[in-house]
Amino acid sequence: MLDKPFGRRGLLRGAGALTAASLAPWAGGCAPEDDSLTFFFAANPEERDARLRIVDEFARRHPDIKVRPVLSAPGVMQQLSTFCAGGKCPDVLMAWDLSYAELAARGVLLDLNTMLSRDQAFAAELKSDGIGALFDTFTFNGGQYALPEQWSGNYLFYNKRLFAEAGVQPPPTSWERPWDFTEFLNTATALTKRSGTGRATQWGFVNMFVSYYSAGLFAMNNGVPWSSPLKNPTHFNFGDDAFIEAVQFYADLANRHRVAPNASEVQSMSAPDLFAAGRAAMAMGGHWRYQTFIRADGLDFDVTPLPVGPRRQGQAAHSDIGSTGLAISSSSPRKEQAWEFVKFATGPVGQALISESSLFVPVLQSALNSPGFARAHRNVGNLAVLTQGPAYSEGLPVTPAWEKIVALMDRSFGPVLRGSRPAASLAGLSPAINEVLRNP
Repeated sequence: MLDKPFGRRGLLRGAGALTAASLAPWAGGCAPEDDSLTFFFAANPEERDARLRIVDEFARRHPDIKVRPVLSAPGVMQQLSTFCAGGKCPDVLMAWDLSYAELAARGVLLDLNTMLSRDQAFAAELKSDGIGALFDTFTFNGGQYALPEQWSGNYLFYNKRLFAEAGVQPPPTSWERPWDFTEFLNTATALTKRSGTGRATQWGFVNMFVSYYSAGLFAMNNGVPWSSPLKNPTHFNFGDDAFIEAVQFYADLANRHRVAPNASEVQSMSAPDLFAAGRAAMAMGGHWRYQTFIRADGLDFDVTPLPVGPRRQGQAAHSDIGSTGLAISSSSPRKEQAWEFVKFATGPVGQALISESSLFVPVLQSALNSPGFARAHRNVGNLAVLTQGPAYSEGLPVTPAWEKIVALMDRSFGPVLRGSRPAASLAGLSPAINEVLRNP
């Protein structure tokens, strides 16, 4: 089963390191002997604590509903498949934007439209306060299979001190007025330093995301979506000239321009560590890295949008949706209690707690623009990159066949990003993917 969407955020560091007294062990946690509501989620230690805070506050306000948190071990989708196949599906479960369609297509997830239609006041509140693109990413075949709980789209962190020392102009401050590929490359070049032997002592750019997803985001910002359409796609655009052009530009950052490390050059120190240690001027990633960087000694950083390519010149830049949501099992015997928990976590109170945590970017406008979110990010000057990020996001393909597609991407993108094949070779990938889509 597919684990890459979860691994890309560094969510799983092993069950032994993550267990807590208040958490059920994953092996038996989805089969409570009492009438507890089970909540299955994946998290690193910092995220675990933030989620338990929401659970605790829900319990305080709803003493009649007992919640049993169940923390995943590595292999999230495999565990869910095992639980649900054995009739022990959790009542509430985290859903990932790239993988939930498989569960929805198998009938594992409840269509939340059944709950929203009966709770029209809450539905109206979500519609007026929410961000349409985030809710739409969990809409599949007419059903609403999860409600978004956080935005985890990608942008660029940059080291303000390194920019100032090099006399390089700070990057853009908003998605609406981004920089272009050429400006980005020139900046990365000016901020790359090498010793007399040619060894890099400071990189202009490092990538902290899954490499082929990052390349695809550069293509998205060159005016071409990953697929047509994005929901239940019938064709992937990897052979499109604009897609190939952007992927080649991304691959050249390491292999031709040498402003970014190649795979062998990050073996001794990871990309996040390079940025945290002041040895990289810019780093592509999402808000899940924020906690690491605010704790790094002497690191003065800010955030900036992704650059746009020549095919999107003069237009706004975009991030990916990168959202997780909360879903309810279609087989849950506690659907009403589960709905109350989902409403709480994705509604104003739960989102206010998220906004204050500094761990997540909330999904409601009221929480994004709240004093609590601003206080949690008081060191960020370009706060609009975060608060407006969800509204400037585009989705990635939503299909039950995503696991098979990722396997094809992994094999085909690797040689391109290592520089052993040109990006034009990806033109041969689209027909293979289209065949998978026809015969999932």
